[in-house]
Amino acid sequence: MITKLLVANRGEIARRVFATCRALGIATVAVHSDADADAPFVAESDQAVRLPGNTPAETYLRIDLILDAARRTGADAVHPGYGFLAENAEFAAAVTDAGLTWVGPPAKAIAVMGDKMEAKALLAEAGVPMLPTWTDADEITDFPVLVKASAGGGGRGMRIVRDPAGLAEAVASARREAAGAFGDGTVFIERYVEGGRHVEVQIFGDTHGTVVALGERDCSVQRRHQKVVEEAPAVVAPELRQRLHEAAVAAGRAVDYVGAGTVEFLLAPAGEFFFLEMNTRLQVEHPVTEAVTGLDLVRLQLLVAEGEPLPSAATPPTDGHAIEVRLCAEDPGQGFRPATGTLHRFAVPRVTGAFAPTKGLRLDSGVADGSAVGVHYDSMLAKVIAWAPTRAEAARALAGALAGAELHGVTTNRDLLVRVLRSPEFAAVEIDTGFLDRHEEVLAPLLPAGRVPLAALAAALASAAGRRAEATVLAGLPSGWRNVPAFPQVTRFVGPDGEIEVRYRLDRRGGLAEWATVPPLVTSGAAAGNGGPGEAADPDAADLRTAGEPSTIALVSANRGRVVLDVDGVRWVVRVHRVGSEIFVDGPDGAASLVELPRFPLPIAELAAGSLLAPLPGAVTRVHVQVGQRVAAGELLLTLEAMKLEHPVLAPSGGVVAELPVPAGGQVETGAVLAVINPEEDPR
Repeated sequence: MITKLLVANRGEIARRVFATCRALGIATVAVHSDADADAPFVAESDQAVRLPGNTPAETYLRIDLILDAARRTGADAVHPGYGFLAENAEFAAAVTDAGLTWVGPPAKAIAVMGDKMEAKALLAEAGVPMLPTWTDADEITDFPVLVKASAGGGGRGMRIVRDPAGLAEAVASARREAAGAFGDGTVFIERYVEGGRHVEVQIFGDTHGTVVALGERDCSVQRRHQKVVEEAPAVVAPELRQRLHEAAVAAGRAVDYVGAGTVEFLLAPAGEFFFLEMNTRLQVEHPVTEAVTGLDLVRLQLLVAEGEPLPSAATPPTDGHAIEVRLCAEDPGQGFRPATGTLHRFAVPRVTGAFAPTKGLRLDSGVADGSAVGVHYDSMLAKVIAWAPTRAEAARALAGALAGAELHGVTTNRDLLVRVLRSPEFAAVEIDTGFLDRHEEVLAPLLPAGRVPLAALAAALASAAGRRAEATVLAGLPSGWRNVPAFPQVTRFVGPDGEIEVRYRLDRRGGLAEWATVPPLVTSGAAAGNGGPGEAADPDAADLRTAGEPSTIALVSANRGRVVLDVDGVRWVVRVHRVGSEIFVDGPDGAASLVELPRFPLPIAELAAGSLLAPLPGAVTRVHVQVGQRVAAGELLLTLEAMKLEHPVLAPSGGVVAELPVPAGGQVETGAVLAVINPEEDPR
C-alpha cells in the first residue's frame, strides 16, 4: 500500500491530490520552484523539497530532481498531476524503474497516446472514427485546417489556418510553442470542423482488464483552443452518448489502459463524432464528473495504482448537473493576454466544499490572499464548480457566486465567465468551439462604463471615511465636511477607461450635499442637469450636482470597507478594499479597480512618441522587422512569450520602425519599450 505520495506538480492539482491523501491517511510530499516557495500547496504538504529555479525546464520538468526528492523524503509513490511530466512516458518508466509506485497509466500507453499520429492509426483499427490528417503540408487541398502539436495538449501548439498563405507561419509558430511547452516541436494537420462541439469521455481502467466509462463532459466553450467552461453530463441524445462511451472504452482497451484517462471527441453539427486525442492523466475538469457521480477520482487512481480492482459501483448513474469554469489571470478585452500581480484578496462566496466531490459550490484553488501571480506558469488561478439538480440551476448558482467574488490585484476572466453562463445561447445549449468568436459581447465588463464614476464616488467617500476614523484632531467633525462650500473635496482616480475626477461636499450631518464626477456617471433615471432618461449630464458643466434634483444620489452610510448610496431611490451597496493607492469596489452590478492619483504627482520621464510597451513580463522570442523598415497598421513586429504562450506585438498604426531596443532572446519587464514607431507623415 502507498504510505507517502510525492506530487510532481503544483497549484490546485497538488492541493486536490493532497486532500484525498489526507482522507486516506497517506503522507504527502510537495516539490516546488523558488517562485512557488510560499504557495498554498507547499504549506499543505507534510514535506516539501525545493527545486532550484523558476522556469518549468529548471524545476517541474526535471525527472532527476523529482526522483531525488522522492528518495530523500522516503516517498514510495509519485502522482504526476496534469501538465508538466504527467504524459511523459520516460518519467513514468523512470518512476517504476526506481521501485516507486506510479499513479498513472503504463509508460507504453502514455507513449502510444502521446504520439497522436500513432494513436490515430491504432484507434482507427479499433473502429474509432477519425478526421482526415496530414503530416505533409503540400498534400492539403481543403481548408480550413487545424495545426496541432503531436505531444501535449491544453491548446498549446494549435493554430487554425483558413487559407494556404498562412499555413507555413502557422506551422512554424505551432512548432515553437509546442517545443517550449512540451520539449517536442512535432506537429500534424487535420481537417477543421466549423461549429463542432468538444465532448470527452472519462474512462478508468484497472490492472485486472476492466475498462469503464464514467460519463462524458462538454468542453466546447474555449479560447485559444483551451477550455473555459466544462459541464457534465453533456446534453446529447442517449443513443449518441452510448456510442461515445463505446468508442472511448474501445480506445482504452486498445492500449490496455490503466488508471484515469480521457478520450476526447469532436462532435460535428450533423451528429457525427471524431477522435481528437486521448489524455493519459487526470483532467483539469474532473470535478464535474465527481459531482454527478459522487466518485472521488483521485481515490480511484490510488486504489488502481495499488493493484486493487475497480469497485463494482464504479459506474453509478449520474445525478443532476455540474458546471466548472476556469478562473484565469488574463484580460479577455485584450485578446486574453495573461495578467500578473499580487492577489490582495481572493474570496468566492457560498462555497460548500473544496478538493473533493461536493453537492453545491466547490472551489479548487491554487492561490489565496497574498499569492503572487507570475509569468512562469499557466494563468489558471482556480476552478469553480457548481452542482445542482438541473443545468439551469447550476449555471445560475455558478454565475451568482462568480459575480459576488472579490478578486483584487490581478485582472481575471471572471466577468466573461459570468456573461457566458448568463447568456441565452448557453442556456439553449447553442455552444460549440467557436462560441467566443461569435459572441464578442461576453468580453465586455459586467460594470457598464457609465457606472464606473459611481464606483469612483463610492471609493472617494470610503477613503474619506477611513481617514476620518483615524483622525485625532477635530475627530467629531463629519468626514469630508468643509465650512467653505465653494471648495469641494476633489479626488482623482485612474479607472479602466482613463482618469476620473470626483468632486463632492458633505453637509453638517455627514450627508452628500453636492457631488459631481468627470466624466459624468450614467444613472437609471434622468441625469441631474440637462440629461434625459439614461443619459449623462453635460461633461463640461462646472456646477456640482445637487442632491434633491431628479436622478439624485444620497449618502446613506460610509466607512472604509462599505458604502451605501441611494441612487434614484434604489439602495446601492458596495464593498471597498484599499491596498496602497489601489481601490477595489465590488457592487451589485460589477466590480471596478481604481488607482487614486496623488494630489501633487512627481515628475516622470517622458516616453518617445510611438513607443510600444511590454504588456507583461516575458521573453522576446522573435523580431520580425528591422530598424528603418516601413510597416503597416496591424503588422507583426515582435513575438513575446509569457505564461507558456506566444503573444504577437502588432504595429498600432503605419510608420517607420525607429527603435528595437530588445533583441530576440531578451527578457523584459512590464512597461519595457519593445519598439518605437515613427508615424507616417501626412502627405497633405
